[in-house]
Amino acid sequence: LHLMVYLMKTNYSMTNLFLQPFTPPPAKYGGRHTVTLIPGDGIGPELLNHVRELFRFCCVPVDFEVVRVDSSASSEDDINNAVTAIKRNGVALKGNIETNHNLPPSHKSRNNVLRTSLDLYANVMHCQSLPGVPTRHKDIDVIIIRENTEGEYSSLEHENVHGVVESLKIITRVNSLRIAEYAFNLAREKGRRKVTAVHKKLGDGLFLQCCKEVAAGYPDIKFDKIIVDNTTMQLVSKPQQFDVMVMPNLYGNVVSNVCAGLVGGPGLVPGVNYGKDYAVFETATRNTGKNIANNNIANPTATLLASCLMLDHLKYVEITRRLAELVSFDKQQHLFLTCRSSNNCKQEKQRGQMRKRSIKG
Repeated sequence: LHLMVYLMKTNYSMTNLFLQPFTPPPAKYGGRHTVTLIPGDGIGPELLNHVRELFRFCCVPVDFEVVRVDSSASSEDDINNAVTAIKRNGVALKGNIETNHNLPPSHKSRNNVLRTSLDLYANVMHCQSLPGVPTRHKDIDVIIIRENTEGEYSSLEHENVHGVVESLKIITRVNSLRIAEYAFNLAREKGRRKVTAVHKKLGDGLFLQCCKEVAAGYPDIKFDKIIVDNTTMQLVSKPQQFDVMVMPNLYGNVVSNVCAGLVGGPGLVPGVNYGKDYAVFETATRNTGKNIANNNIANPTATLLASCLMLDHLKYVEITRRLAELVSFDKQQHLFLTCRSSNNCKQEKQRGQMRKRSIKG
């Protein structure tokens, strides 16, 4: 019954298997775009205020429709409002939304509702070594593609008898083929040479078989596979061996956090969730940072880079280039550091330096 309900809700159909590349919504109101802004929890509101202030200072032609999502509320009205706003605008920029485990078991993760309601099936994270950021490994350049709507995060969980909980891991052929096709298509588009499927041999046979089927249609791209536990070891040993990686939902959660740590931390890496019709931009790792919120020390780099990805998606090429240069310059000047207490990490200093650079540029 749980599986039948899941398939009905997700419109399980072969007709949506190979989707056309998502076209951003056209500009409105004198060449401006409206973007849904979800502040989220923890450090999300202050970092997104940083983005709004920078956009306003640089005269970026984007208007934000702010939709607040209360992670402590049992009602789903707020997340439904957010879904409606994204459907209206086509694009969103969001902070991380905390999952409140004190609510009843029937309460679904706000992040999960957002991804499944909009069918944001591909989570994409480009993890690369950054100039001016000291790390153990150099020359890292990996694209992680994570199936975003099923797996262990399908919200199909119940207590069979007292003390025994069943959680269903859902892997479907249609969604596995879809994410594999996305990975290989992106690899070809970006001039990449290899796609690696991350799996667990005893539980991911269908996913792996779908990756092999899709790989047969891309003879110009090398395909290999690796089990998830070996993946983590290989990443911390020699991350340069990886190019494009595709994997189910849970493994993507683990691998993306490992990769973020390899290039300097969660405050440096942006991410994006793509569907057929919508795109939601955020930081690559889903941590609210509550322990450092409201102290003016949270690193805004990942959020700023996510906003650059959003502008590029909206075809603001020149503005994207300029803002990305500002962020890159500040990283090289060590203004964006992965620390928690140094005065060099103060967001006011970063904003001031970026304003000066934008005026000079």
